[in-house]
Amino acid sequence: MQTTQNWSLQPLPEMDGQQFRQWQTLLEARTGVCVSDQRKTFLQTSLGARMRELNLADYQTYFEYVTNGAAGAVEWSALIERLTVRETSFMRHRPSFEAVGRHLDLLLKGRDKDRPLQLWSVGCASGEEAYSMAIMVEQSLRRAGGHPGGYGIWATDISHKALEQGRTAVYPGGRLGGLNERERREWLQPLANDRYEVAYALRDRVCFARVNILELAQAPIQDLDIIFCQNLLIYFRRWRRRDLLNLLARRLAPGGMLVIGLGEIVDWNNPLLERLPDDQVQAYVRRESNGRLE
Repeated sequence: MQTTQNWSLQPLPEMDGQQFRQWQTLLEARTGVCVSDQRKTFLQTSLGARMRELNLADYQTYFEYVTNGAAGAVEWSALIERLTVRETSFMRHRPSFEAVGRHLDLLLKGRDKDRPLQLWSVGCASGEEAYSMAIMVEQSLRRAGGHPGGYGIWATDISHKALEQGRTAVYPGGRLGGLNERERREWLQPLANDRYEVAYALRDRVCFARVNILELAQAPIQDLDIIFCQNLLIYFRRWRRRDLLNLLARRLAPGGMLVIGLGEIVDWNNPLLERLPDDQVQAYVRRESNGRLE
């Protein structure tokens, strides 16, 4: 890619309507994420930052570069890190995690002792959600007096950078807000510069893997006891939200629970599921084959 002028310190031109729609279409086609007109500034800023690094000043030139050949595929991977990483924190919506804990308590009663619990954090970002789930599982297992089968948590996201932070399991103090003091002391080791490392007892239970939400049907994850998918659906069109939730519903084991963000969808029902009667959370439980709840 040839350039003749250094644009790294010069302001980029405003993205016109046609260019914005072109980038909107590309991002939605490849990731499912819909960038609304209100987020045009976000998209332009994110593209502009990367274009300056490449010494490019024209959105069309960059678009053609990203969408062509092996070099474009590599560049797309670099760009997607800027466009999809979401800010999150431990126990971001505490009532949802507490609902998970209560449901795990129910599942563990009379459960086959050799059958492990299986959980999935969909769109896990940098891992705080998955580790929060692990804390809730540990607490439920203690209340149940232990469980030889143990548990495992899938944590999936499209961002390699976010997944790598999850595997590293070191976070700034500002992201611990949802944890109580006892949980902080037990599961997080203080480091220098207001950073904290997640205990290995939790890290060993979480498997981080890259999954594009548009390829959910191919993900080899099923028979889940808990699927946690919060603050992700808001980035998709309504029809795609329903399609994704229907796919997730089929991945639940009988009696399993799907948790989404409160109000992320209001016009969705699935015959496999029944909504939990709790105004503080939006969660659904999969019926048994006979139509009753477990």
